[in-house]
Amino acid sequence: MRAAIPIFTLALTMASPALAQSAGEQLFLSRCAGCHGATAQGDGPMAALITVEVPDLTGLTARKGGVFPLADVVRTIDGRMALRGHGGGPMPVFGEILGGGSAALDLPDGAILETRGDVLAIAAYLQEIQQ
Repeated sequence: MRAAIPIFTLALTMASPALAQSAGEQLFLSRCAGCHGATAQGDGPMAALITVEVPDLTGLTARKGGVFPLADVVRTIDGRMALRGHGGGPMPVFGEILGGGSAALDLPDGAILETRGDVLAIAAYLQEIQQ
């Protein structure tokens, strides 16, 4: 019976390599990588067709003085922070189409930012991959 557990675990791992990816990474790859690239460096297959520069999302922390702008990232993904290319341009406002239930983020000023769970998962994944 002891040998069955490692074999089952190995079979499960081999059958579903997506299990190694976080939910945020899976969502990023399916919803964002077309423009931002699989490595989030702004080099997705659609980037050449977009009239605004697609940013390298791995440098958000560096551009904000070493602090990841989590609330701004959430607001950008869900459409509350308007950016060229988000909302009024070729990129959809993802807050309207992502699910994952509701989620809340405690902000440093004591406020609570409510969003969708999938939006927060993508933002958390972006925080993980900062250079």
